[in-house]
Amino acid sequence: MDTNSPDKGQRLARALLVVALLLLGLWVAGRFLPAVLWAVILAVAVDPLHLRLRERFAGAHRIVIPLAITSVVALAVLIPLGLGVAQAAREAHDIGQWMHDAQTLGVPVPEWVARLPLGSDAVRGWWEANLATPEGAHALLHGFRGSEWIAKSREIGSNLLHRVVIFGFTLLALFFVLRDRDSLIAQARRGADKWLGEAGERIGEQALRSVRGTIDGLVLVGLGVGAVMAVAYFALGVPHPIMLGALTAVAAMIPFGAPVVFGLAALLVLVSGSMGAAIAVVVIGTVVMFVADHFIRPALIGGATRLPFLWVLIGILGGVETLGLLGLFIGPAAMAVLVMLWREFVAERGEAPSAL
Repeated sequence: MDTNSPDKGQRLARALLVVALLLLGLWVAGRFLPAVLWAVILAVAVDPLHLRLRERFAGAHRIVIPLAITSVVALAVLIPLGLGVAQAAREAHDIGQWMHDAQTLGVPVPEWVARLPLGSDAVRGWWEANLATPEGAHALLHGFRGSEWIAKSREIGSNLLHRVVIFGFTLLALFFVLRDRDSLIAQARRGADKWLGEAGERIGEQALRSVRGTIDGLVLVGLGVGAVMAVAYFALGVPHPIMLGALTAVAAMIPFGAPVVFGLAALLVLVSGSMGAAIAVVVIGTVVMFVADHFIRPALIGGATRLPFLWVLIGILGGVETLGLLGLFIGPAAMAVLVMLWREFVAERGEAPSAL
């Protein structure tokens, strides 16, 4: 008789129970996992500042510094968002008035249509058929005031409320991650050592370096691009330069996103009648993005992890495709770990892993 069979049965039952509980936990907490991941990414980003503050204010209560950092993060998001919402509300009032006037009086073909370098006749024909007369404008715009528009507004409001809840939970999770930083790191190291052995700590360090490098390469460079373009917008007479500069900064964090914004800015200047300024906006934006994408970002992201920029780009684009904005940070981290493991696998015994 096999005396080990009860032990095997217990191990199997325990493993099945662990798997079942893990799946149950993921099902229950699944909608909040992105908020937890965002909290971890933010905690990694602000960890150097957190440690410096702990050194500087060694006598501070363990809750004070995490609470202060969480509050700063909240304000850094809410203040620009509030300004953007206020500006959008003002623009919405103007757009509503324009729609009312269009359906009542029609909108004559503007002068800038004749100055378009291409497609002037086509644009003029479309405008005369759809906006120049009250009847055409009413047929084109009446749907924006109907029940379909109300239903879309309710859907947008519901999604916005959900995102507000997720953002609030992200801030709450960030506070607890910062407060319990040391114990969480210790637990992660013990768990990695038990599950992965010697490679566990290397994998964790590589992932952290990748997240920090990605934050520097995407967020900081994006903010720099937005600041430079805001100055260019102001100098070239683009309407709402600060708002467009902020949008450019956000779009510049996403690959190939910034050209959409500065292209829109160029179109606004072109509509106002300044073709030279529109060309200047496109040229300056292209040059700034070329320098950022080909020199600064590869140095910041790839330099932190010794990861070739091709794999950085694959991680960013693939991450965004599968995980949304979270993929901006998780994708490069995954690529960095995989490339590190591959280098160690193919390296000769006693030889340092080489670049891919």
